[in-house]
Amino acid sequence: MDGHGVPTRVDGGATELAILWVGLPAAGAGAGALLARFAGWIAELPWAPVQQLFEVVDRLPDPQAGIGGLAVGALGGLALGAMGAADRLVVTIDVERVRLRRGGAERDVERRAARAVFVDGKDLVLLGGDDEELARERSDLSAGRLSEAFRGRGWPWTDGDPHRDAYRRWVPGLPGLPSGADALLRARQRAVDKEKGGEVRELRMELARLGVVVRDDGERQYWRLTRSAVPGPDPATSGEREVDER
Repeated sequence: MDGHGVPTRVDGGATELAILWVGLPAAGAGAGALLARFAGWIAELPWAPVQQLFEVVDRLPDPQAGIGGLAVGALGGLALGAMGAADRLVVTIDVERVRLRRGGAERDVERRAARAVFVDGKDLVLLGGDDEELARERSDLSAGRLSEAFRGRGWPWTDGDPHRDAYRRWVPGLPGLPSGADALLRARQRAVDKEKGGEVRELRMELARLGVVVRDDGERQYWRLTRSAVPGPDPATSGEREVDER
């Protein structure tokens, strides 16, 4: 990244990596060993899942069952750690741009395009000159660290969403939305209910093209319009009013 001095990096740090690559595998190994130890008892529970698997484990000799439980649990923990590592957000800030990296995907936002930066719940949000969202990224990063890093590089950090009071709860058929937005919000609500994250993000981008900004509160959708999408006075009507006043 270009800029003055060394860019400021905000991420989960060594503690987060230790939890992902050491803590989760260790916890998984411990859980696997416990499950192997009590496999016979679990297999007798009528509501227990994969009972046949626990029956097989229970028939194994003690050393093999214990080692197998440790190995399977550790592998499960490693898989969870890999998923967590791929989903962790790394924010790198300098005076000219911010780079947002998640897994192998990166995107840059130019400083001159940003009008406001803030944390909304667990989301880092950057707004543009039209009050549109340039980026919205969910993470567990400290709001204090993000605030210090952005302020230190001269970014327009705000303590909360400056447009929070402009949001309205989405209700099917509610007036005030641009043409086509209600159908997109209906589709997005179905995706939210079914926890289809990729589709939810895709429909957010489709709504953004119509000038609709969406924020979620649990499974509820709230919306507002960007500046350019807010309906203005009809020029023809305004002209008629001026003539009448004369």
